Amino acid sequence: MPVIFDSEKKIFKLDTPSSSYIFEVSPTGYLLHLYYGAYVPDTDLDYLRMRLGNASFSANVIAPEERGLSLDTAAVEYPVNGTGDFRVSALSVRGENGNSATDIRYKSHRIYVGKPKLAGLPATYTNDDSEAETLEIICTDSLTGAEVTLIYTAFAKLDAITRSVRVKNTSDRKFKLDRIHSACVDFTGMDFEMLHLQGRWAKERTLVKRHLEFGLQGIHSKRGSSSHNNNPFVALARDGYTEESGEVYGFSLVYSGNFAAEIEVDCMASTRILMGLNPEDFGWTLEAGEEFQSPEVVMVFSENGVGGMSRTFHKLYRHNLCRGEWKTKKRPILVNNWEGTYFDFNDDKLVAIAKDAADLGIEMLVMDDGWFGVRNTDNCSLGDWYVNEKKLRGGLGSLVDRVNALGLKFGIWFEPEMISPDSDLYRAHPDWCLHVNGRERSEGRRQLVLDMSRKDVRDNIFDQMSAILSSANIEYVKWDFNRNLTEVGSELLPPERQCETAHRYMLGVYELLERLLTAFPRLLLEGCSGGGGRFDAGMLYYSPQIWTSDDTDAMERLEIQYGTSMVYPLSSMSAHVSAVPNHQTGRVTSFRTRGDVAMAGAFGYELDLTKLTNEERELVRQQVSDYHKYYDLIQNGDYYRLINPTEDKAKITCAAAWESVSEDKREVLVTYVVIRTQVHVARYLRLRGLDPDRIYVSDDGKRYSGALLMNAGLNLTGGWRDGESRVIHFTAE
Repeated sequence: MPVIFDSEKKIFKLDTPSSSYIFEVSPTGYLLHLYYGAYVPDTDLDYLRMRLGNASFSANVIAPEERGLSLDTAAVEYPVNGTGDFRVSALSVRGENGNSATDIRYKSHRIYVGKPKLAGLPATYTNDDSEAETLEIICTDSLTGAEVTLIYTAFAKLDAITRSVRVKNTSDRKFKLDRIHSACVDFTGMDFEMLHLQGRWAKERTLVKRHLEFGLQGIHSKRGSSSHNNNPFVALARDGYTEESGEVYGFSLVYSGNFAAEIEVDCMASTRILMGLNPEDFGWTLEAGEEFQSPEVVMVFSENGVGGMSRTFHKLYRHNLCRGEWKTKKRPILVNNWEGTYFDFNDDKLVAIAKDAADLGIEMLVMDDGWFGVRNTDNCSLGDWYVNEKKLRGGLGSLVDRVNALGLKFGIWFEPEMISPDSDLYRAHPDWCLHVNGRERSEGRRQLVLDMSRKDVRDNIFDQMSAILSSANIEYVKWDFNRNLTEVGSELLPPERQCETAHRYMLGVYELLERLLTAFPRLLLEGCSGGGGRFDAGMLYYSPQIWTSDDTDAMERLEIQYGTSMVYPLSSMSAHVSAVPNHQTGRVTSFRTRGDVAMAGAFGYELDLTKLTNEERELVRQQVSDYHKYYDLIQNGDYYRLINPTEDKAKITCAAAWESVSEDKREVLVTYVVIRTQVHVARYLRLRGLDPDRIYVSDDGKRYSGALLMNAGLNLTGGWRDGESRVIHFTAE
């Protein structure tokens, strides 16, 4: 059983195939953390209890007779504010008396098979109840009447445990949540390196590593989205870890709005990590009987380094987070017209691209920004989701019919959360955007943000989108989000609830996404936010693929896709071949390399196909054929990062490499890219994840043992040019 409770010792134990998570109920009702790490048997768990000789200056509320036992020095399962634990807290409840001192104690628990849904929020799920077991622990604060339910789910076949928190007001008086994290883990020791994904627009999710120091450290976003700048993921890797060895703890938040991951190393060199909603400018009032549900944190433990952690996240998110028909259905190879035409297109131009796409084997045409209102630049018409028939003569239905007649599917771009000041919608409803009365409304990209916390706003946008999607055979939507939130206020909320706006906004977005997918269940939804500004587990619940970055340069994508793979599977990374010189960097990279890099994801094209040379057209046909051939291996195989392109830039090899291995280890696809070449460089690439006793045959007929490929490596020494790539496919005899 994944979850057990020792009623005599008052110890809870959650097991996954290779990990154990253990905590206890103290005699006075406090939950104290005991252990998280590699699997341990159900014996001698008392040994894990830690006691100090003396906890000077610390309140002894856990056991007044034990001066060495204090919330300030103990490993606390879910720490609260103001009653003895002086480290950063997970929960703070402010009562009507104005004080935020909080004290929660164990009341009861229940254990059951399966996993519950979270009201209004994305979360992992079970396809069958037997896949997981759930523990719910109810703790109460006797003064405020706060009932705090800690929800844990342990997956039976993956080393993943999910955490979330639900708070209910059981009193007849209101109180306010000042902060609520979804998960906390206290570790003994500080011998960790913190891994996180940092970036900016067009340079998202660069892997950053730094050793923990005494005091507070961490990452956050208060931009109204998970952001280009910091992804809602952190890992703690014990000293001595590598890509494929050592202990690594991964934490991923299933949420797309303001978040924080806070890490504190205290005076005893113990480490606390918390993850959840960003407490800055957050508050939530609960009236009598009301509940608040926090987002979910996914915790993954790996004894096989960072790579082992990543492969667990990949499997979990492919099978237990992505939903709907497109979770397993083969995704179409598409061409998006954005970098090919920008706003300068009409129906005939799109059909011309579609004709070439059909000839080349591409399966879908996506019409990007510029088809609606009077939009010929980015300064107007967001919110006016009706067809510009000056561009699309004959209307949208006529265009879609012409594209479908060529054998192609059709997709379309929306930016549902935004509104242009120069739009019919804004002129009719200027109060519908986020704003603070008396303050100037800051524009970003010449647009404002709709108040998605309002049902009337969501109803209007849904009705407009539904009318468009019902008017023609549209099978794909690219959902964009092109600015951060400022003046985060809502016309409908009273002053004391304005700090709820950002979270209510995100709940509104999720509600609209859910409504849209319920109305159009066969729709393939691709997330986007100026590229990868909202690439997170929350969005994957609705969109199984996300535009990875607005930077389509293949050399830049090496690092972006490398970092993204820390948490997110290749099937989620939308990656396209674009024109050269690249529109973001000006770099010229070979067509073959652009295809090889883009193939490590949800594959497509982002250029004007009518301008390709005959040689490039043949390469497109070959790339399309290869992607179909290797589709299942790329999308569902075990992924191994072989060379870190960021770190290897400083080495003589200066390369990037990765590998996909089928679950049965019978098929392997290796990609090797030389970023910058030098003369007389020996290049041996050691593969991973193979069966050492099998013989693997490459497509050119050469035979290698798995042991040889993993230990001696694949010999790639030879003449290489800057930006040159090679893809090698092996099958086992």
